[in-house]
Formats: sequence, structure tokens, C-alpha cells
Amino acid sequence: MKRLPLAEATPCSVSTTCPYCGVGCGVKATVTDVEARTVTIAGDESHPANAGRLCVKGAALGETVALEGRLLHPEIRGERRTWDEALGHVAGEFARIIREHGPEAVAIYASGQLLTEDYYVANKLMKGFIGTANIDTNSRLCMSSSVAGHKRAFGSDTVPNCYEDLELADLVVLTGSNAAWCHPVLFQRIKAEKERRPGLRVVVIDPRRTATCELADLHLPVKAGEDVRLFNALLAYLATHGVLDDAFIGAHTRGFSAALATAVAQDNHIPHLAATLGLDALDLERFFSWFATTPRTLTLYSQGVNQSSAGADKVNAILNCHLATGRIGKPGSGPLSLTGQPNAMGGREVGGLANMLAAHMEIENPVHRERVQRFWGAPSVAATPGHKAVDMFEAVHDGRIKAIWILATNPVVSLPDADRVRAALQRCELVVVSDCIADTDTTRLAHVKFPALGWGEKDGTVTNSERRISRQRPFLPMPGEARADWWIVCEVAKRMGFADAFSFASPADIFAEHAALSAFENDEAHGRRDFDIGGVAALDVAGYRDLEPFQWPRRQGEAQGPARLFGEGGFFTPDGRASFLAVGARGPVHAPDQDYPFVLNTGRIRDQWHTMTRTGLAARLLQHIGEPFCALHPDDAAGLGISVGEVVELESRWGLARARAELTADQAPGTVFMPMHWTGVLASASRVGAVVNPAVDPVSGQPESKHTPVRVRRFGAQWHGFLFSTVALPLPAADYAVAIRGGKFWRFELAGQSAPADRQELANELLKYSREQHLAGVSVESLEYVDLARGVYRQAVIAEGRLQSVCFIGPDSGSLPERGLCLFWCGRENDSPGHRHAYAGVGGGHRPTLQGRQQLRLLPAGIEGDPGELPGRAGAGFRLSFRAVSLTGGRSE
Repeated sequence: MKRLPLAEATPCSVSTTCPYCGVGCGVKATVTDVEARTVTIAGDESHPANAGRLCVKGAALGETVALEGRLLHPEIRGERRTWDEALGHVAGEFARIIREHGPEAVAIYASGQLLTEDYYVANKLMKGFIGTANIDTNSRLCMSSSVAGHKRAFGSDTVPNCYEDLELADLVVLTGSNAAWCHPVLFQRIKAEKERRPGLRVVVIDPRRTATCELADLHLPVKAGEDVRLFNALLAYLATHGVLDDAFIGAHTRGFSAALATAVAQDNHIPHLAATLGLDALDLERFFSWFATTPRTLTLYSQGVNQSSAGADKVNAILNCHLATGRIGKPGSGPLSLTGQPNAMGGREVGGLANMLAAHMEIENPVHRERVQRFWGAPSVAATPGHKAVDMFEAVHDGRIKAIWILATNPVVSLPDADRVRAALQRCELVVVSDCIADTDTTRLAHVKFPALGWGEKDGTVTNSERRISRQRPFLPMPGEARADWWIVCEVAKRMGFADAFSFASPADIFAEHAALSAFENDEAHGRRDFDIGGVAALDVAGYRDLEPFQWPRRQGEAQGPARLFGEGGFFTPDGRASFLAVGARGPVHAPDQDYPFVLNTGRIRDQWHTMTRTGLAARLLQHIGEPFCALHPDDAAGLGISVGEVVELESRWGLARARAELTADQAPGTVFMPMHWTGVLASASRVGAVVNPAVDPVSGQPESKHTPVRVRRFGAQWHGFLFSTVALPLPAADYAVAIRGGKFWRFELAGQSAPADRQELANELLKYSREQHLAGVSVESLEYVDLARGVYRQAVIAEGRLQSVCFIGPDSGSLPERGLCLFWCGRENDSPGHRHAYAGVGGGHRPTLQGRQQLRLLPAGIEGDPGELPGRAGAGFRLSFRAVSLTGGRSE
């Protein structure tokens, strides 16, 4: 396998792209020690997406490139094998299953974490050479409703606007987008512009009051699921108030009358409408008025719109308003979909969705199929769409799909009805997983594991939310036997008999073919397509290495693509006209009822990404929120007898999850919110995907992750505990267990529903791994302390004068001491008898404070203070003062 050279031994910066959200920020990575994989990270000031800005996740990327937990060798059924053995086994089994059951019996489930070159060869293998469209991607979970809306309106999956419009707009509408946490750099750009130009107005449409609302001039907490009704009413208001662009409608669109008739057919009388939407009538009218009177209006939308059983209709309701006013593809004016993953759009460009062909061609169009088949020299091209994500795993569950290859994603956590997904993989004949992480909920079910490269080692391209293609460049060597995803796919393809079509020597070769296909018969004579990067099809290896970020389309002969599209029409439909969609408001598939009265909304938090396999490696990213939480309104909590910080259960008809209760008036009554990030590796029962219903949008196939009926109740734990360890431990076997990484320690928060018969025995079991595995051959002592009055048992493990681990078990969370003092002692070198007693008795019954001039301070960066003056008596009798130390619920307070 060939690859481009790494940086020289002397430290120098490599320009690459952040692997998190769809903003696509440029990053400068400087390796200071290759062997230790020490990297410093800075924003790339020359990159147009971020101009040097980075969010907290991007800034911490250097803390995530160590080899801890990496999958470094191929495995078959848990045994290390050679690459030739593993590749041959997968190729042989795929070929056998296809021979016995047909091509529809195999599938690939891919990811927006793949680079475009990886995606391209996987799609080519499945649709062109195996002959099935059973390749879909986790981008189905975040962007497919936007794709469907674009294609229905524009005839193509084209984003018409760009990031520069954030600074040019006079009104920014964020709907279904907590950009402050999910797209922080774009939020920072809006914030900076508002500070420079206070007249810029910001409207946030979201059932929750999120961090994004801090910038808002107006927050509309619309009732969950009512977006279509809201934007239909806006369209009717625009028509009534004479704000329509009749010239644009007449010259460049079709279907306006039907769309408007549907909009005005609903009751748009402001008082009634406001009550239906759950809004204040004056606020609603203010929003309509601002939109009507502000030509430079930019609407940003994301998962809150897309992740719905009516997601495509919501997108088209938004697009209708922009088409009706001609506010599309113009400076500061248009709809802009904020992509969820770094390469969700790149995956769409190469046909990574089950209902698409490569280069934005249509799988059900025979002309397109023949063109792609001819270009690839393929035996055939799949003629019908394959299974979309949720249906794909249902087909695995019922045996229609007998082999599935999962690349760079963790569907046992991220898909809805996730327990059924796990059951599907458990009964599947062949599960292959390509990942850079050894232990995930999904790799635990794999028959074959392929070790893939991670960020910093990968080489290819990604496309961000504004159609900008950027390079991800390697700056670290390939570890162990890990290889690029494109190489793995090509090697399997070769062993299946397709060597000529997959003989790529480098990602530059794949990119060149991808670019050439985009321009192939893409002209007026054959029908102009939106996606065309023929202008870079002739790049050699050096040109690919040095490729600067650019926006598509970039046709042959063009030095740069246009920033905006459709400002003067020119849509990619047979007659060049955009289509209005008549979309009526409809409720979710599953509505709350007496048994499941609350609506569950899921999403991201600021400092974590997807299933935490990367961000979970950076201890500082867990300082913000360290435990899974369930946010609910204080009035709802009071009615349920739930207190802040308690462990609660969320249960739906599909599954159950546990989390800490967070009480906040930012949450609408009758609704709850739980983040998506926690996995079975890091928590015993906090996979919220197990709770989410599997309903999907009938057009896009996108799951309804924002609206699942649930019931909420106190967990009713009979014991609570926590454990600190200076070494990583397996997740303890408890009904509620969460692993939280610290700087030089791990913390485990624990609770159980059955009262332990013997708390000493329970503590022994919890500390067993620490004592027996990591401290083998070392002098180990255990100290115990029992507080009979409070019913608290404590045990500390000391090895060679250093506190290695400590466990506290009590009847309720209030009986346990602050976590901060235990954190202070962990790993300290002090073997005096007094300190040994303090290890066991720390926090006993009193909130200690420090005597004299010293003060112990717990800060996000670590701990300051010297324990040398602490008295040696256990439990009571010494004083310590704390600042910002409470970690209840995973937050510093």
C-alpha cells in the first residue's frame, strides 16, 4: 500500500481537517514526538471555514491520538490473524453467501467518519460489482431528510448557500439547531458578527431553551413536531402581506399555488396558531414580521428538523418560504443545512446512501445506471434502492441479510431500538467490523475485526456543510497493522475477483477517478448535474497532496467553484424550475399516552462526539458533563418525586435507560432530554438509543430521534457508591455504573437496585481487578472503615505507599462524601500511618475544611494543594474547605 510521506522528523505543521462536525474546520497539527505520538493542535487561520477558530473538542484533538484502546491487528473470532487470512476469509464468505442466497443477502453499513475515497470504493464494490444497493450509512440518521427535501425542491442534493452568509445576513433563523454546542465555530461566527453589528437579529426555534438561545433576540419554544405547521403559517403570512417574489416564482418555480393552498387551509389565526404551537402570540407575530421585512434572511437547520418521521416535509416547508420570497442563493439570504458529520456530504457525493448512485446520479434512472456501469466497467449496476439504515438491520434481524460489514460506526449504540440492533447482529451469520477502536458495543459482536486507521493517520478528503472539499492529511505513522479503509475494501474486492477495478495505489488515484466520474457526460447534451469536480480530475499525487479547500461544483477549466447556487434559478430539474411541495402538518408516528406520557428528545452535548470513542479519551472533555443525564422540568420532577442528581429510569415500548436527573426550566413541561453519547462500554444502562422508537420518515428513511413517548421514574436504588482508581478497570457490574476518565485516574459512579448482603464483599468485588490484575507482584494492603451511624462502608487499596483505589458504598447518594477529597488522595505518595487511616476514613460524616492558610482547590485543569499538613485522624476532626468541588450529576458547581 502506497501513501504520501509524513512530515520530516523536525517538528512542522501539517494542515488537515477536524474529524468532528460538518463545519469542516481547518487544523494545524504539529508532531513534537512521533514515538510518543505527542501532537499540538491549533486552528488553521488560512482555512475559510474557521479562520483559525476551534471548538473545545477540536482543541483537544491532540489528547486523542494515543494508542490506548486501539485495534492494531486483524482478528477472526477473537484470535489474531494475518491480513491475508482475514481478508481471504471475508472475501470467501461474502462470495459464498452471494452464491447461495444472492447479492441482496450482503450489506455494508458505512459512516460519515469515512473519507470520500473510502466511501467511493465501498459504494463501487457494492453497487457496481456485487450488484446490490445494500450500502447505507449513519448519515441516514442525521442528514437524509435534508437530502430528500433538496432533491424534491431543487432536483438535486444541493446546498445553495455558504458560511460567508452568516456575516452578511440581517436575520439569522436557527431552527432545530443547538449550534452553540453542535456547530460551535459557526455559532462563534454569528456571535462575533452580532457583536460587531448589533442590528443583526437572531431567532432560535427549539422546544428546549439551549445554549444557542443566549444569543437570541427571540426564542420560539415550538411544541415538538410542529415545524411544518409553523412554516406553512409563515408562507401564508408572506402571501397575505405581499412579500412574495412573483417574478422569481413565475420564472424559476412550479407548484406554488398548491403549496400555498395547503398552507392557508390550516387555521393560521395568530391566537389559535400560537396556542397550537405552544407559543406566545406576540412572539409568533414578531417572528413572522421580521422574516417578512428582512430580505437578507438566512435559515440554518439541523437535526431538530431532520430527525423526524416528517423530516423531509419540514425541510420542504422551510424551502417553500425561501423560494416564495426569492431568498435563495443570494448573499446573506437562503436556507443552509448544517451537516452532522465531517463527511456526510462527501458520502452523498459518491452515492453512500442506499437510494443513490455515485456522483449524484439516480439509481432508478436507467440512463444514469448505464452511464456509471460503462464508466466503471462493471458487470452490472444495482437497479433498485437497497435497505436504508433502520430497515437494513431489520433485514439482518429476520435473516434476509446474512453478512454485514460495518465501517467506522457503532450502530449498537447510535441506531434507534438499539437492543433489537444488537439482537440482529447476534443472530447474523457474518459480522465484519472495520474500526480503529478495539472495544465498542459493535466490535463485541464482530466475527471479523479489521484494524483501521484513525484521524491523524488517514489520508483523503472530506466535504463540509457549504460544499467545501478539504484534505485530511496524515501526520502520524500507521500503528501496528492498521490500514486505510479504502485499502481494506480494495483488498477484499480483489479477492472476490474484481482486481482490475480496484487496483488503486493511493487515495489520490481514487480521488482522480471520483472526480472524473463527476464530470463524465455531465454537460448540456447529456443533462447537466450539480456535482461536478472535473476541474481537479487531472491532479497528480503532488497536486492532490497540496490541494487547497474548494467548493463544488468546480468544472473543467475552473479555478474555483461558486460560493452560492440558484440565486438566478438554474435548478437541476428537467425544466430548470424548483418545485414547491404541498406539505400538510401531521403528528408523529407515536404519540404520548397514559402509559408513556413524556416526549423524549435526544441529541449531543458540547464536549462529546457520537459514542465517545475519540472524545472519551480526553479527560478535560469530561469536566463539563461526566455522566449521562436526563433533563426534565422541575414541575414534572416534583410530581414524580424526583430530586436533582437522583438516578432515574426512562422507559419506552422499545427499551430502557438510566441517567442522573437534571432539573431545569429550560426543558418544556412534559418533555425530557437525554444525550446520545454513552455506550455499553462506558455505562451499564445508559444507551438512549435502546429507548428511541424505530419510526422513520417515509421519504428519507431518517429515524424519529426527537420524539419518543416515554415514562420516567425514580430508579429506587438500594445502595449508591463511587470508586476512584489510578488504573483503568472493567466497568463494574452494577445496575447503574458509569466510567468517567480523569487526568490520572478513573472515577466510577455506581448504584444498585438490590441491597447488598455484605458491603465488604461488594467492595471486594469492585476492587478485585485493581488488586489482582494491575498490582500483581506488588505489596498491596487494604484499609477499611465502617460508619455505622450513616451506614457507609469504605475500602482503600494501597500499593507501595500509594493510594491506588478507594471505594465508598452507602444507602443513598447523600450519605457519600464529596468526590474531590478522594480524588486528591488518589496516587499520592505518602505512607505515614496517619495518612493510611485518612485514606479509609476520608469524608466520614463531616464536610471537612482545611486548617490555617492552606486551601485545597479543585479546578478543571487539576488539583492544587499540599496534603502535608492534613491531620492523620480518620473521619472527623480535621477541616478542609472546598471551592467548585461538587461533581453530583457530572457537573462542577
